[in-house]
Amino acid sequence: MNEIETHPAWLDAFERVFALCAITPDETIAVLSETGSRTLHVSLAEAALKRMGLGFTSVVVPTPAPPSGPIIRSTGACEALYGASEAVARLCESDVVIDLTIEGLMHARDTGRILQSGTRIMTISNEHPDILCRLIPEPEMKDTVRAAVSTCRGAAQMRVTSGAGTDLTVDMSGAATVGVWGFTDRPGTLAHWPAGLVVSFPRQGSVNGQLVFQPGDINLTFKRYFESPVTFTLTDDYVTEIAGTGADARLMRAYFEGFGDRDAYSTSHVGWGLNPAARYEALTMYDKADLNGTELRALAGNFLYSTGANEFVGRFTRGHFDLPMMGCDILLDDTAVVQDGVPV
Repeated sequence: MNEIETHPAWLDAFERVFALCAITPDETIAVLSETGSRTLHVSLAEAALKRMGLGFTSVVVPTPAPPSGPIIRSTGACEALYGASEAVARLCESDVVIDLTIEGLMHARDTGRILQSGTRIMTISNEHPDILCRLIPEPEMKDTVRAAVSTCRGAAQMRVTSGAGTDLTVDMSGAATVGVWGFTDRPGTLAHWPAGLVVSFPRQGSVNGQLVFQPGDINLTFKRYFESPVTFTLTDDYVTEIAGTGADARLMRAYFEGFGDRDAYSTSHVGWGLNPAARYEALTMYDKADLNGTELRALAGNFLYSTGANEFVGRFTRGHFDLPMMGCDILLDDTAVVQDGVPV
């Protein structure tokens, strides 16, 4: 008996998400994977589509050899399509792409072209299937996220503070704000599962202030909780100082420096989590190879600060940190949307 037969709930979860995407039999579907993708996810996706009576083609690209320098994990910027022009063309010709790449297509260089063709992308995060099962998107999450997106798009400024000393301001004018509720049913859009968050990609020179990370905050690039304080100073989008004497600060300084790329220090996006089903303790419950950390990005009430690629201003870099912070206040034009880490 195979794993799918042993765990029918996993297959049910994939079918539920595809149903939410409103895929119809007359649409062309491409199941995109790499040679290094989680084979169980590929099997689950294909089995779910077959059970729904939906035809598909498989697009498999080689996983690039790991480059020298910093180790890349959970960036949302798959590099497997770089130079794969034939594969990209096939994706552009599809109505739906089921994205099973290791890092995902969220911030990949070719994603804009694929979306502009009208293709919609359903990214399934490289998580243990149990995580995906726990976080099957609910239809009502769409309304919650869309309301948050609307609030962000109407704001002139975001300010983030905490009792630990965080005080960050973000000029929201011209920012590109997107929300993810876990499924996509419109052409030219991308969703990822797990989901339940809103993020804004600020325009150039919009982010200034100080972030003070405390024990219990989360470093998803390293897949660990902070154990010692770290302070970022941000000037015109860029992390200009990393203060701290503990292992967390030393590790982060070394990782940033390893890219030799100033844009690795730049702000990618800011936002907050909205998913009440996401569990704070998740990093303690799975081996690092079993999770991508997307659940913690969606954790309700976290302030998500991320460095690295900001495709909306043309910045692409291999360097990336996703850093959910707990216990913050987030204000949009002086109106609180999160208070002490709890969504308002």
